[in-house]
Amino acid sequence: MTIPDSGFMIDNGASCLPLPPDEENRIIAELTNQSDKNLKDGNLYYVVSNRWFSSWQRYTKQGMGESLVDEQSSESQNMDVITLRSVDRPGPIDNSDIVLNNKENDGEELELHKLLEEGRDYVLVSQLVWEKLLSWYKGGPALPRKLISHGTFIKNYLVEVYPLCLKLIDSRDKSQSVLKLSRKTSTSELYERVCKLRGVEKEKVLIWDYFNKRKHSKMNSSNQTLEEANLQMDQEILLEVPDVHNGSLLGKDSTGNELALVSIEPSRSSVTIAGGPTMSNGHSSGYSSNLYQGNAVSSSFSDIDDGYDVYKSTKGERGGLAGLQNLGNTCFMNSALQCLVHTPPLVEYFLQDYKDEINTENPLGMHGELAIAFGELLRKLWSSGRTTIAPRVFKGKLARFAPQFSGYNQHDSQELLAFLLDGLHEDLNRVKRKPYIEAKDSDGRPDEEVAVECWKNHRARNDSLIVDVCQGQYKSTLVCPACGKISITFDPFMYLSLPLPSNVTRHITVTVFYGDGSGLPMPYTVSLLKQGVCKDLSEQLSNACCLGADEILLLAEVYDHKIFRYLENPSEPLGSIKEEDHIVAYRLSKNVVGRSRVEIIHRPHEKSPSDSVKGCLGKLIGTPFVTYLKEPIRGADVEAAVTRLLSPLKRACPSGKLQNGKENGFDKEHIEEPSNSYDSKNLSTDYAEVETKSSEALSFELFITDGNSSSCMPIEKDTLLNSSRVVRVYLDWTEKEHNLYDISFLKDLPEVHKAGFTVKKTRPEAISLFTCLEAFLKEEPLGPDDMWYCPGCKEHRQATKKLDLWKLPEILVFHLKRFSYSRYLKNKLDTYVNFPIHDLDLSKYVISEDGKHHMYELYAISNHYGGLGGGHYTAYAKLIDEDNWYHFDDSHVSAVNEADIRTSAAYVLFYRRVRTAEPNSGTAGESETSQAHSGT
Repeated sequence: MTIPDSGFMIDNGASCLPLPPDEENRIIAELTNQSDKNLKDGNLYYVVSNRWFSSWQRYTKQGMGESLVDEQSSESQNMDVITLRSVDRPGPIDNSDIVLNNKENDGEELELHKLLEEGRDYVLVSQLVWEKLLSWYKGGPALPRKLISHGTFIKNYLVEVYPLCLKLIDSRDKSQSVLKLSRKTSTSELYERVCKLRGVEKEKVLIWDYFNKRKHSKMNSSNQTLEEANLQMDQEILLEVPDVHNGSLLGKDSTGNELALVSIEPSRSSVTIAGGPTMSNGHSSGYSSNLYQGNAVSSSFSDIDDGYDVYKSTKGERGGLAGLQNLGNTCFMNSALQCLVHTPPLVEYFLQDYKDEINTENPLGMHGELAIAFGELLRKLWSSGRTTIAPRVFKGKLARFAPQFSGYNQHDSQELLAFLLDGLHEDLNRVKRKPYIEAKDSDGRPDEEVAVECWKNHRARNDSLIVDVCQGQYKSTLVCPACGKISITFDPFMYLSLPLPSNVTRHITVTVFYGDGSGLPMPYTVSLLKQGVCKDLSEQLSNACCLGADEILLLAEVYDHKIFRYLENPSEPLGSIKEEDHIVAYRLSKNVVGRSRVEIIHRPHEKSPSDSVKGCLGKLIGTPFVTYLKEPIRGADVEAAVTRLLSPLKRACPSGKLQNGKENGFDKEHIEEPSNSYDSKNLSTDYAEVETKSSEALSFELFITDGNSSSCMPIEKDTLLNSSRVVRVYLDWTEKEHNLYDISFLKDLPEVHKAGFTVKKTRPEAISLFTCLEAFLKEEPLGPDDMWYCPGCKEHRQATKKLDLWKLPEILVFHLKRFSYSRYLKNKLDTYVNFPIHDLDLSKYVISEDGKHHMYELYAISNHYGGLGGGHYTAYAKLIDEDNWYHFDDSHVSAVNEADIRTSAAYVLFYRRVRTAEPNSGTAGESETSQAHSGT
């Protein structure tokens, strides 16, 4: 085999010949490690389409013994067949699917599509990696982005994929301009950019924070970053140029609207945390206190920019019905916040004076700033009637203390909830100096004694409102499989993460094409276990389409009208197939040894300026054909194969009008009787000896591509095609082809599953909340990566673990683990969980003998609709005193019937304990009050 045919060529420094795939993989891994060791602000990273990068990853895996071979192939296959199944070297780097356009404007960065997700839509590579990939593959366009640091206590680095976009409004002529800046840009640099853009002197202008087109605060030229100034993506800023002669804008204390600003002395920070709402003039209607001197707590009245006259509640309107503005993919935050601000003990606590509870000395906390920001937001939501609040200040604090939630990517509402509850606890921890307590083993002591000791030790270090009402205790039992050593501990919990049983299914729609042209393409929908593999899909599909014993199915993903990848690894998880993908299957003969795979790709006919060479990177149409031809392959063989594959698409009359009806691009007759038009004996025909039975002398415009599809050469009947693992042929659809054949059969492939935000109320796969809880409490062995060090054996063992509930809190939170993770993909389970709204009795699951009835009622739900990355969060919450439910969808708040709150979107459930009723009454009473220090 010659070097050009192998596809693996030597990089001698002077040429651009490809390296073996494993060598490419090794070089990129080394460059990645080198870059990771030299992280610093300003380093360049490049955004690369995940579709292209994943094809490169599959290509480089084959050099490490991971060639993809069809499992059904015979044992007599030799290395030539394995080579046939190998993954082709990807073409030039192609980022076209993630950019809005490829035209650079005035040297500015290319704009990415909104809502892209790292790992799903794109990957980030360092400058060293990008330059190496570019030298090997060419292509583009280049999408450089800068590395920035984040975090207060621990420095974290992240790539600013989406720069901050600000809309500048010039008050003089109302003109608008767009500025793209880093979040780390200082306000001083902002002034310089604006003045340069508008041609004015820096000393003569004022720039206002003009969020929601209302003046909030004047932005001073300083070292304060735009992120610290709480500027949001796509918000407005206002440019004013004062008239020096008449002083019309000089010496004014007000912003010019009803929401006046109160100036703060530099030497002190005022924080109002009393029960009454702060009025717009800065005075409190209740108790207020200047809490701390200096800068230990950096909140100020200038933070009161989150709403529109937020403290001017309409008379007669009740609180708790205000929406939260979406600041750019912050629905996850809004959903979690609405659940927390409708938690009765938290509402009661933060509406009162909690200044004595703030712990500014706790090194594990945020110096009280997170608790104060949350408390201020809660009070605004409960004092603003139905006025929407924009939680800009809270988001700024969140980004400062939890960099993982910075930026404008979608995140997990449960992860935010976990951080918030823990952060609020540390900020409100009444323990100023945590004592050191040495943990003791149970040593056969009674459970009651060990549980009380563990809870006492926990409370000695952790004593806050969150512990009072949100923390419970469970018993954990580990048993060594070797020596039988039993270890019992009692650990606190803030929420229970419940697994969803894995016997749930998903529906996958695949369009089946005939590799010999004996029938029309037809879609089939099969039901499979979500945790299945491609082999399961192939088997189910084989049964659905009545696959012959001498046939195989070749699965592939079609993207942008060409084959993106072949799903030839039988053990590849179905999780790698996304809901929005387009999957096809080609019915082929098993006898493919010694044959080359031929892809026939369709494109509209365009007149080329060259009569001999034509580019292959233009517009494509339809779905490719795939067949196999015996070598050597000549142009006449390809033309005969094209004729055969197109034959089912032949129109009934040359005018282009069909006599038979169609639905959705598929022939009714064939859909109803798929087996009638198919003769399995045809597949035994030697593909290389296909005879053209048409009396017409058909002459298609066929082109063969070079290695990287950058150019095409026309195919003549006597053209000899070079042998290759995959031969790609382009078929140009001229007016003649459109007149003879109906290409609509090759268009509009159905998606794997058409997902939407509409959620069914009932599902055949419904499971109960109790089933999930029992799965959580079930005894099971630890995973291989989670071995337990046995103090008896002095070895790491795969012990069995059993959890039991011991003490339940007043507020009980259930997290339904809908998201699963693998090395291929994140996946979501849409299983409908039937959970009680009233009378959730957990008494039989609590093993301690405290004599209590553990009865709960639901008061809030965090919902997640749709798939990963592109989903949406909302919340249901109940106003306890009026016994009504409401739907909180960002800024939109509406009443909802209690019967409608149970859906398969439920993600986090919030319950509160209720007193049990008198015997035989069958009703639930009011909530128990928390007993802060009793531990009950």
